[in-house]
Amino acid sequence: MNKDIIENIKQYGLTLLQKLIEWAMSPQFYAQVGAIIIAIAIGVFLARIIRNRTPFLRQSPTSGKFLSLQKVLFTASYLLRPILIVTAMAVMVQALEVTLGESWLVRIAQGVAVINVLFNAINKFISNSLIRNLGLWVGIPFAILQIFGWLDITVNWMDTIAIPIGDAKFSLFTILKGFVAAAVLFWIGRHSNTAGQKAIRQHDTMDIQVKELFVKLFQISLFTALAILLMQVIGIPLASLAILGGAVGIGVGFGLQQIASNFISGMILLFERSMSIGDHIELDNGRSGTLKAINMRSSIIETYDGKDIMIPNATFITEQFINWTHEDPCQRYEVEFSVSYDTDPHIVPPLIVEAVLKHPAVLTSPEEPDCELRGFGTSGIDFGLEFWVSGIDDGPNKFSSDILFLVWDALRDNNIEIPFPRQDIRILGDAPKLQINKKP
Repeated sequence: MNKDIIENIKQYGLTLLQKLIEWAMSPQFYAQVGAIIIAIAIGVFLARIIRNRTPFLRQSPTSGKFLSLQKVLFTASYLLRPILIVTAMAVMVQALEVTLGESWLVRIAQGVAVINVLFNAINKFISNSLIRNLGLWVGIPFAILQIFGWLDITVNWMDTIAIPIGDAKFSLFTILKGFVAAAVLFWIGRHSNTAGQKAIRQHDTMDIQVKELFVKLFQISLFTALAILLMQVIGIPLASLAILGGAVGIGVGFGLQQIASNFISGMILLFERSMSIGDHIELDNGRSGTLKAINMRSSIIETYDGKDIMIPNATFITEQFINWTHEDPCQRYEVEFSVSYDTDPHIVPPLIVEAVLKHPAVLTSPEEPDCELRGFGTSGIDFGLEFWVSGIDDGPNKFSSDILFLVWDALRDNNIEIPFPRQDIRILGDAPKLQINKKP
């Protein structure tokens, strides 16, 4: 049997070789080769003439009427030569059909020229990497099959390679079509999602929490619609969504509890409004920062040193946290200082309060600054200054540092000394001396 197969292959090869020799020796073959060369020469010659006689095709235009249109035409001029070659070959095909009755070699060359046009157009005009790769790796092979008449044969062959899944059957062509559709829908979904979020967040009539809630609902609706559309493209009936829902339910029960919990927790946070974008959040473990985003799975807290902390949404539901700016951004802070015992403590509070009120961030409501006597220390008299400001004493706002500078300046201008720790040592000259007698 192997000998018969080898013999058949050998016979087929000899027949093909003999046919190629006959083609190569025939005048029609050389006529078609000459027609191809002439078509290429005509295309190159005409492209050069048109480019030289058209100013905005020679170099990129910088001024003039319809500047944008001229720039588009200048970019498209890169396709002028291959398009003229394809046109010239089409004319040669018609001429050879009339004179020789055959033009198969010119048709092949014309197909290659068309593919060259597509390749140049994709690389020149498509900037998106996903669409460009789809055009190069899917569009051009599809065009090759279509041009040479192999498309129907290839599709039928790919349909014969199928994987049965239940009552459905997925062929190689269906899977390939699904990958292409998924890539296109993913690109559409990503850009639609970005545009939709931008449009929602531009509404000034809604507060931030409502905007974020509508953004999440828009994302869910968009990607659900795209998933259903992809199923229709692949050929999966919508009735199978029940089976898919059951599989998702099992997945949630066994391994997706945390994902489902975080997703639901994110929706609760948006509805409950326990925290908003821009709030200063401090967690139980001491990490703190400004709430930057509430996503479907996690929230982002940006620290003042430029780090983004990704925190699962369920953390804000199950654990305690502090929202410093939930309903009122005003905060009360205090700084401590001491003065020497040579100072009259009665004059210190009014001096300090007057100095602190000069700071533009210090508020007089809900309370004015208050300087209190806290105690008598080992080195000086201890005071505490309480003041209200709007914001957090961190990042761009360094309220405590500014207030301490004002306290220092006020004490220095009034010759009030800030004490430092010291110890006094007394030597008693008439103290009895200690004598140690040796044993005899």
